Amino acid sequence: MSKLEKLINELCPNGIYYDFLHTVIDYEQPTKYIVKDTKYDDDFKTPVLTAGQSFVLGYTNESTGIFEASNENPVIIFDDFTTSFHWVDFNFKVKSSAMKMLRVKKDRIYDVEFRYLYHVMKNIQYVPVDHTRQWIEKYSKFKIPLPPLPVQKEIVHILDKFTELTAELTAELTARKQQYEYYRDKLLTFKKKEATENE
Repeated sequence: MSKLEKLINELCPNGIYYDFLHTVIDYEQPTKYIVKDTKYDDDFKTPVLTAGQSFVLGYTNESTGIFEASNENPVIIFDDFTTSFHWVDFNFKVKSSAMKMLRVKKDRIYDVEFRYLYHVMKNIQYVPVDHTRQWIEKYSKFKIPLPPLPVQKEIVHILDKFTELTAELTAELTARKQQYEYYRDKLLTFKKKEATENE
């Protein structure tokens, strides 16, 4: 029996509570963090983020209106139209007003591990069908499992380990592909022999 199974059997003999996302997660509007100058430069310090696929749009030298995040105080940036989101643990500015910054509620009634909530959100199978604000009306109303804190922490440990391994495998596959292409091009490039009439 795994450590997780033992914890569930010990701490959740009668099952696990479910409640709405909005009971444990609060949001902040991005208005005061929106970048003013979109002339980005890689030499600048502060990243400008989007919750979409591109994530880092560029870097700005603006020094005010910076959203503060860190390893000790991370945030989830959430695209209010597409429901795409990212875990962020560094300071940043934002590009769009169509974003919400999510953090654990201070007045919550449950003990929660923020990283656990992130993984739970990754498991929500929902695709918006209309171009409307999603967090308040729909997404925050999904019910999620809220097991005791030790169970949450063990789930985070397991899933973060898999995330780390996946990143390592992806990097390895990328390197192998580049290596393959290099040797393919090297091995299949021949000096062209000019044809003669005697051949």
